[in-house]
Amino acid sequence: MLQNTLHYSLHFLAPGLFAFVFFRSNWKRAWIIMVATMVIDVDHLLATPIFDPSRCSVGFHPLHSYYAIVIYLFLLIFKQSRIVAVGLLFHIITDYQDCYWSSFVTIHGR
Repeated sequence: MLQNTLHYSLHFLAPGLFAFVFFRSNWKRAWIIMVATMVIDVDHLLATPIFDPSRCSVGFHPLHSYYAIVIYLFLLIFKQSRIVAVGLLFHIITDYQDCYWSSFVTIHGR
C-alpha cells in the first residue's frame, strides 16, 4: 500500500510542485502536460502479463527503455518540449523507484 501511495503521489503531486515552482505563470498548464505524459504507460499493453508488480518497467518496456530516456533528456534542450521532457523524466524516475522497492521486498521478504 505504501509503495502504491508513493508511486501515484510522485506521478501526480511531484509534477504539480515542480510546475508551481518552475513554471509559475502557467503552472496549471505545465502540470496537466506533465501528468499527460503518463500516456507512455501504453507500452505496458505489449507485455504479458500487462501488469507484474515484481517487474521493473525501466529498461523493460519500449517507452521506458534507456534509448527512450536519452531522447527524453535530449528534449530538455528545447524550450518547446521542455515541459513534456520533464514530465517524461518524472515518470521514469517514479517508475525507477519501484524497481528499488521491488528489490527491497525480494531481499528482505516484506
